[in-house]
Amino acid sequence: MKDDGERHEQDAVVRVELKYCEHCGGLWLRECGAGTVYCESCRQKVEDLPLPTRRQGRLILPVRRRVEVEDYESVPGDPDLEAAGGAA
Repeated sequence: MKDDGERHEQDAVVRVELKYCEHCGGLWLRECGAGTVYCESCRQKVEDLPLPTRRQGRLILPVRRRVEVEDYESVPGDPDLEAAGGAA
């Protein structure tokens, strides 16, 4: 083994980190510092999504108009507001 500080190609170390895909939630490995947030299979899917726009230096995601409901009274026992019976 050489002690001159040189690294050979076969001795190169690649550091990886465990990352979850921000689209599908699957786990995968990426090279440290790569900055990618989507796995290979999701990368093509998210390319079709609209890009956020920049306004005054901040990213603004596209959103729809807010819907407000006024004067709604709930009735005890209303089946639309009852829990589905699952466990939390």
